[in-house]
Amino acid sequence: MAENVTPEEADLPLIISVDDHIMEPKDLWQTELPPSMRAQGPRVEQDKVLLEFKGGHYGFTRGAKEGQMCDIWMFEDAEIPTGLLHGPAGIPREEQRNVAATYEDLRPGTYDQTARLEDMTLNHVEAAINYPNVFPRFCGQGFLERSDKDLALACLQIYNDWMIDEWGGGAGKGRLIPLTLIPLWDQELAAAEVRRCADKGSFAIAFSENPSKLGCSTMYSGDWDVVWQACEETETTVSMHIGSSSSMPTTSPDAPLAASMSLYAQNAEASLVDWVFSGSLQRFPDIKIAYAESQVGWMPFQFERMDSVFKEGRGGVGGSGPLPSEIVQGRVFGCIFDDVVGLRQRDQVGVDQILFETDYPHSDGTFPHSRKVAHSMFVEVGMDTDECYKVLRGNAINAYGLERFGISE
Repeated sequence: MAENVTPEEADLPLIISVDDHIMEPKDLWQTELPPSMRAQGPRVEQDKVLLEFKGGHYGFTRGAKEGQMCDIWMFEDAEIPTGLLHGPAGIPREEQRNVAATYEDLRPGTYDQTARLEDMTLNHVEAAINYPNVFPRFCGQGFLERSDKDLALACLQIYNDWMIDEWGGGAGKGRLIPLTLIPLWDQELAAAEVRRCADKGSFAIAFSENPSKLGCSTMYSGDWDVVWQACEETETTVSMHIGSSSSMPTTSPDAPLAASMSLYAQNAEASLVDWVFSGSLQRFPDIKIAYAESQVGWMPFQFERMDSVFKEGRGGVGGSGPLPSEIVQGRVFGCIFDDVVGLRQRDQVGVDQILFETDYPHSDGTFPHSRKVAHSMFVEVGMDTDECYKVLRGNAINAYGLERFGISE
């Protein structure tokens, strides 16, 4: 048999998914916070809710007669509704709608560790990295936006401790890989939290694809360098999920959700430009960054365009030094779940920089057919055994240093 023949589906290695999600325990903060903080801390109420999507943003109406029962996260003055699209895994795609939901409406694997591990095994997934889902949001914006920063920091650290010790502990150790949050409002505190969590066994943080849109320091300010230094020292990977700037690209205020869903990779493109043109990747040559749910088909053109601008010193950057396409090699990772175009361009992207995700339990997720979906893509683009291994797990081991969790091959 020729070496470049794609393995049979059953012969593919177990998957390491670098983008799954976890529904936070409803009683976590009311149990762990000091009594004096609980009244303002995160808690859940139920009410009828009608969900909406307009102008690239989600909205909702509480107490709507035409709404559905909903678990609503309350934190100070914030109200964050749970929706069916937070966890539609196992629901036929034609029945997945943007409607309110309670945890009980969703598959137990969305919030229960035992059920999650069972679903992972069913889906041929050995290990997974889990981003927040409902309340803290993808990089902890739910803490950033609160006025009482002492309370916010206490809540963030409770989440991180739970993520490391509970969700990623016990039966989940070595399978549920911790991804922790940082206090985005204070870079010194953020660096300290990177180190604290690394000492506890977490070597990946969730960061915003565009902190400026959250009202934080820009990537060009240099303020984040203290955080990147901590990440380099602890070999902690910076992970950015699409939508972690609390905004999604769209075309007009009346555009449907489908427009935003079709354009989401634009956020990752803009973020990569900031990481390179701010000099952050150059100042910290050992740091690794990953874009979750970004796909990779956009990367070759983006590299080419950045090189063109950079090498001519146009627009206030570049003129000398390594080109952007050289700077990103082996350090910038993109995640795919259905990107055939990206896999066709794998040599231009860098086959060592493509990661795989199942996006459990979201609507773009491939559960319980992730291996089948991966195999069909690999066959279509003619990937060989070595390439399949790299995309399904080998690159993830490298990107996140998973040897530290007992995953070496």
